[in-house]
Amino acid sequence: MSLPSFSTQSELFSTAGLSGSLFPKDDRYRLFAKLVYPELAAQRPTLEPCYCADNGRVAIEPVVLLGVSLLQELDGMPDRLALEMVRYHAGWNFALNRQIGDPLFHPTTLVNFRNRLKEHDLSALGFTTILTALEKAGLVSRRNCQRLDSTQMFGRVAQMSRLDCVRETLRLALLELEPAVGPQARPPFWARLRERYVESQADYRAGSEVLARKMTEAGTDAWQLLGWLGSEKLSPLKAKPQAQLLARVFEEQFEVRTGAAAPLTREKQVVIEPTPPTNPEPPGPPGLETSAPVAPPVEVPEVGGPMQMEMPATTPGDQPLALPARPEPVEVCPKDKEQLDSARVQNPHEPEATYAVKGKGEQKKAHVGYKVQVAETVCEATLTPGEPTRNFIVGIVTHPAYESDETGAQKMEQEQAQMGLEKPPVQYVDAAYVSAQKLVQAQAEGRELIGPALPGPQKEGRFTAADFQINVEERQAICPAGKANTQCSRLVEDSTGKVSYRFEFSTQCHDCSLRAQCVGQGQRHRSLVVGQYHTALQTRRREQKTHAFKQRMKHRNAIEGTQSELVRAHGLRHARYRGLAKVKLQNYFIGAACNVKRWIRLEAWKLRQVMSAQTAQLASQAAS
Repeated sequence: MSLPSFSTQSELFSTAGLSGSLFPKDDRYRLFAKLVYPELAAQRPTLEPCYCADNGRVAIEPVVLLGVSLLQELDGMPDRLALEMVRYHAGWNFALNRQIGDPLFHPTTLVNFRNRLKEHDLSALGFTTILTALEKAGLVSRRNCQRLDSTQMFGRVAQMSRLDCVRETLRLALLELEPAVGPQARPPFWARLRERYVESQADYRAGSEVLARKMTEAGTDAWQLLGWLGSEKLSPLKAKPQAQLLARVFEEQFEVRTGAAAPLTREKQVVIEPTPPTNPEPPGPPGLETSAPVAPPVEVPEVGGPMQMEMPATTPGDQPLALPARPEPVEVCPKDKEQLDSARVQNPHEPEATYAVKGKGEQKKAHVGYKVQVAETVCEATLTPGEPTRNFIVGIVTHPAYESDETGAQKMEQEQAQMGLEKPPVQYVDAAYVSAQKLVQAQAEGRELIGPALPGPQKEGRFTAADFQINVEERQAICPAGKANTQCSRLVEDSTGKVSYRFEFSTQCHDCSLRAQCVGQGQRHRSLVVGQYHTALQTRRREQKTHAFKQRMKHRNAIEGTQSELVRAHGLRHARYRGLAKVKLQNYFIGAACNVKRWIRLEAWKLRQVMSAQTAQLASQAAS
């Protein structure tokens, strides 16, 4: 798709001719055309590689599409309504330097444009363009104080139970494989699986025992289908997206056990004919460990306990192996909740939307989707009444919901480094970003991490580590009774390399008057285990109780208002697309639109201040 000729020069008969009467100097569309559009036009060389130079029909101008994408986020317009604004709204045409009578385009052109940005790794182009423009205007610097916080974002999916997730994954896999496999090539169990998962649904009103049997049944059917796909002849089918997703869901939700199985209560049996020797079936899905090669089940019960399958062992050449006369049974059992991973698939229609929970009790908030980190500059200057904010978003990172805020902060640092921004000299955060290691790291880099530290574990009626004066560097600890430790040991975890220290008081506790409040039952003396950076953590816990620290923490509070603005005015709470890459693109445009709105409001306020000053000066001159 080739590109048309491009010019930023307005024609005689265009929306520019109406600017004097319709768009005053402080109008937001005039300011968009003056401040933002030239920056977008300067990015045309970056957009050119997204298109072919001499192939296909002439493309819609990408600068216009980039501007429309920003305006629709500013005004909260979907694609079709945004096109109507381009057709009828004089302000939009003036802001985009469009001429009267310019050809329009179909709303799906915006979809294709976003796909081009995603495919060419230009998702952040709009955000970085506005950020660079703000830097040129002197409103943002490469090294500035920041505040950081995260918010949840719901994926564009419905929340499913474990059973619904497995059954829906099976249904999608069967529908994907059906056109590629002829009736003669399908395995004997195909009709049963299709009737069970494509033509019917599980009754959500059924009891827990029935649903548990259905879960085990779905796992057995998935194991059987994946075993059939394990053949070398079917490797192209195995590589299909839904087949791979089925293998992932099976691995996340089930475990395969070999050995003696528990006796089953069989109310109904379905006997599956073995596959002819000319087309032997492989033992099962690759990557699942079993103690002996297995083949598809001969007999599957409809209801009962764990699904038991008798597996005849075969070799690829159909030669029997030297195994006992009775092969080992195989059980497919659902995993316990404690065995499930947070990164597991919650909905097969959106595998990248993961589960996360925040808070406890009545404050508990759970969602399936993503997590968004928002970094904003901090202007500590006092604003006059009515003056717009001078704070701008300098980073917006979208990542899986199950990842911690510390991981999100690391990704924010990486993103800002790619944009040419330095680490903030002062960063305001909440307790989720503060740890002893982060405090020491920030201090070593000459930066300040301003945020409260979480309290240590509390034991009712007993002194905690916060009641002791601990100096890890000097290997010394003073208890509440004023006695020093008698021994200090350095501990290193082999798996993680984490270093900690154990302080013991031994004989100091024998005749202590505070023994009942310090030493637990069954203990001879008190001991404490703290991390190697406990001194920094202890210092912060004491500092955060001071009035000066509480005053500084007020600079962090404004990030809550920024998140509310992004959620309520720009729809940050709900993803409009499926897939992490597309959601990232959406959030980059949201961050860019928020910065454009703040920039335009600030410039309009400055113009009104100048006009008010000029009016006051003329009035004083007339009075004199």
